[in-house]
Amino acid sequence: MLDTSDPGHPRAWQPLAGSAQAVVLEVLRAGPRPRTELAARLGLSGPSLSRITRPLLESGVLVERDGIQQTGTGRPSIPLDIDADAHHFIGVKLTGDGLFAVSTDHRGRVLTEREEPLPDRDVSAVVARIAAVVADVTATDSRIRALCVAVGGATEGRSTIRRAPFLGWQDVPLAALLTAATGLPASVENDVRALTHAEHWFGEGRDHRSLALLTVGAGIGLGLVVGDAVVDGAHSTAGSIGHQRLGGAVGASDLQCEFGHRGCARAVLSARALALTGSRALDRTVTAAELLDVARQGDPRARTVVDTAAEALGLLVADVVNVVDPEVVLLSGELVGIAEVGRDALDRSVEAARHWSTPAPTLIAQPFRFNEWARGAAAVAIQMHALGA
Repeated sequence: MLDTSDPGHPRAWQPLAGSAQAVVLEVLRAGPRPRTELAARLGLSGPSLSRITRPLLESGVLVERDGIQQTGTGRPSIPLDIDADAHHFIGVKLTGDGLFAVSTDHRGRVLTEREEPLPDRDVSAVVARIAAVVADVTATDSRIRALCVAVGGATEGRSTIRRAPFLGWQDVPLAALLTAATGLPASVENDVRALTHAEHWFGEGRDHRSLALLTVGAGIGLGLVVGDAVVDGAHSTAGSIGHQRLGGAVGASDLQCEFGHRGCARAVLSARALALTGSRALDRTVTAAELLDVARQGDPRARTVVDTAAEALGLLVADVVNVVDPEVVLLSGELVGIAEVGRDALDRSVEAARHWSTPAPTLIAQPFRFNEWARGAAAVAIQMHALGA
């Protein structure tokens, strides 16, 4: 139920349980739904749904939207919804040298965003910087309810950063430090897993029970949704696919990743790998992003490099499809342009490497902005808040 006892936090949220929680989460994820559809999706009878939703409507957790006339006769169907603007959240993405922050509404829609340099990686300095960002946001928005920080690295229990190579951190209890500094419930999450949660609840995976999210950028990441739940793994490290071997394919056998592997995903697909191969092909120094721009303009040397990378990405996609058989494979990250520019090579590679018994998945290359990482963190804050975790 809602607790209105604290005037500083109007319409504060009290965690729900059981069928009431299931109803609210269904509406939160799926959007406005008529009672008959809600009952069918949740396996509830009409009277049971009415009994569950009555107190939720009375307390303001749920609201009624304008009726939908589904047929020419009869009463209009009244969809139930949440007030997505009643509760707001902050998501932060940390890199080795930058901080990206967004505030969102209850459905993960970005309301504000900001980007700042991170000149000092010391834990206390970063905590102070995040706290300053939170203070700036909450000064004009009293509806902020929770905060989450996403990092490239290993996290545990959404409370501790076990290792963040780009920051040089190890065993940092960041969630507790942020709660002490901001007064908000705080959590931490791996950046790819956070983005997977956002896509699962509010994006391409919203209407699917299985999803694979492959991100390509400085590193290679994988997020999985299986059985309508994000896969965490025994040690919250599921998705560590960056060093998956690609069978010595794609003509990059002389390139090594930072661990000396030849032909692994990072050695072929990462920003570093594309910059190296692109610079060789063009006989001048280019970044991975510049290589993609040149390829888009039709330079045959750049196109060859990008098509080769797209083939490698196709092998990685096929590995995931053969093991998990997801309904949707979503490609994202700073270098998603590999899938866009080299789409024909990508599709051929997936088809050649996909097991004959595995249906071809829906493959989506999603345009990417860096604040998507921060939005993913906000989605985790929304989950933690909604579930009372």
